[in-house]
Amino acid sequence: MASLAEQAVAEWRSTLDALRVLPQIGPDAPVGYGGGIAMGTAIGVRLAAAEPRITAAIFGGGFFVDEPVIMAARQITVPVQFLLPWDDEHVDRSSGLALFDAFASAEKTLHAKPGDHRSVRWVGVDDRRPVTLTTALKCRHMR
Repeated sequence: MASLAEQAVAEWRSTLDALRVLPQIGPDAPVGYGGGIAMGTAIGVRLAAAEPRITAAIFGGGFFVDEPVIMAARQITVPVQFLLPWDDEHVDRSSGLALFDAFASAEKTLHAKPGDHRSVRWVGVDDRRPVTLTTALKCRHMR
């Protein structure tokens, strides 16, 4: 798993490099990460820890929480929203909570909803949070 995630991090960083040279995006555009609940988080936590251009992130689940992911989460200080499907037979709730606890961000929120990762709809997650992913990206871009 780690080698796949490490390869994906390198590929995503190369993708960011390529996107930021495009005139319609530019080198100063804010970058947020919103991955999936399984591999999207396993890769995204490592990516957000390694990539200083990411200024806010959404992660979720507890599928692939191992020591390298926990160590990477401890390096993440940008605003984080964490989505946890509460009743998922494939998501270890305690692993998800451990990952959430590991994030070093002073701005982190945990959103737990009943259901599994296939049926839970995260509509309105941003609506109740004073600093949303969107506003976090805009604020950092305007500085």
